[in-house]
Amino acid sequence: VLGNALINMYSKCGSLDDAKIIFDRMPQRNLISWGSIIGAYAQHGKGKEALYLFQQMQLQGVMPNRATFVSIFDVCASHATLAEGKRMHALVAGCPFESDIVVGNTLINMYGKRGSLEDARSTFEQMPKRD
Repeated sequence: VLGNALINMYSKCGSLDDAKIIFDRMPQRNLISWGSIIGAYAQHGKGKEALYLFQQMQLQGVMPNRATFVSIFDVCASHATLAEGKRMHALVAGCPFESDIVVGNTLINMYGKRGSLEDARSTFEQMPKRD
């Protein structure tokens, strides 16, 4: 718990290096740990690093949650190819939060920024609830 709080604190202070040191020194990392460090890199425009950490999280067998997917879709909107964004979208298929409004809106934003209005519209039309 303390490690996760430190990661968040260092991130908010703009010290990603210190956040990563804390993360790397954690004896056990859980979903919150992974989500905190991925979110930190995403919020500071370090998309490549956030995507790498997301892949490492998956290799460790940690399943992403709603917040992690939102961070990754935001990264894909600015720092990834359309193909990478679609690959990430495919990962959320079948998850309980696939129909979540925030996830859907983030996907629409990602597709729009990547220039795929057809995918943005399709995602919008498939959303069971819209805001």
